[in-house]
Amino acid sequence: MGSGQRLWQADGENLLIQGDNLDILPQLPDGSFRLIYIDPPFNTGRKQRRQATKSVRSENGHQGFQGQTYETIRGKALAYDDEFAQYWEFLAPRLAQAHRLLTADGTLYLHLDYREAHYAKVMLDGIFGRGCFLNEIIWAYDYGAKSSRKWPAKHDNILVYVKDERRYFFNSSEVDREPYMAPGLVTPEKASRGKLPTDVWWHTIVSPTGKEKTGYPTQKPQGLVRRIVQASSEPGDWVLDFFAGSGTLGAVAQELGRKFLLIDVNPEAIEIIAKRLNMPV
Repeated sequence: MGSGQRLWQADGENLLIQGDNLDILPQLPDGSFRLIYIDPPFNTGRKQRRQATKSVRSENGHQGFQGQTYETIRGKALAYDDEFAQYWEFLAPRLAQAHRLLTADGTLYLHLDYREAHYAKVMLDGIFGRGCFLNEIIWAYDYGAKSSRKWPAKHDNILVYVKDERRYFFNSSEVDREPYMAPGLVTPEKASRGKLPTDVWWHTIVSPTGKEKTGYPTQKPQGLVRRIVQASSEPGDWVLDFFAGSGTLGAVAQELGRKFLLIDVNPEAIEIIAKRLNMPV
C-alpha cells in the first residue's frame, strides 16, 4: 500500500481501500474485474491533480468515435465547453484505468446525471471504441424537489460499455423481473412472472426512513445495483467500485456471492462502508 492508503479485508477476500483511486488503480493487475460500477462526483470538494491522458484502444483494435483517436475527441470536447476541462482531467484517466482493469468479457457501468452524461459518452467512445457502447440506462424516480419553471429532472443516466463488443458477458435470465404496466394485456402466466427490464428503470430512491438508509447523501438503492450485478457478472467474479460512497456495490456483491474491491478517499464513506459490510476498522 502506498502512503496515505489504508486497507481492510473481510472473509479473506473482499477488500476496502481508503485512498485516492488514481493512485491505487494503476497498482492493480490488468483484466482483474468482470464488472465495474462507478458513481463519480462532479464537484469533488478538493483540488484535483491534472494528468495527461493517452489514446487507449480496445483489444479488438477499435478506434474512437468516427475513427478519430482519443486525443482528438478530448480536444473537441474541451473546445466545445472550456468549463468541462477540469472535470475531464479528473475523470478521463480514471475511465482509462477502468478499461484496462476489465476482463476481456467485462462491462463498465458509469452512473451520472443529465448534466455530464453526454460529455462522458464522448470520453468513453474514445477510450472503449464507439462499437463497445452497449446501452444508456435511464433510472427514473419521482421524489425530491419540484420545479414550476421547467420539466423537473427525475432521472439519472447510466452509460454501459463493454471491453469487447463480440464477447461480453450478459445474462438477462438472472435479472429480477418487474411488473407489467398493463398486466391485463398479457396472459395471467406472463403477468405473474413479470417482464424483463428495458433500458428505462423505474425504481424508488433509498427511503429516508428505511432499513437500507446509511446516512450517506448520494446512496444508491440496492435494487438498482443488484440488477447490474445480476446481468453482468456471475457468482465468484470480482467486481469493483472505485467511488464507493456508501458501499452499495459491496452490499449487493455480498448478497449475490461476488467478490468485491471498494475504494474511496473519504474517511466518512469508509466508516459507513465498514459498518455496513461488517468489516472491522
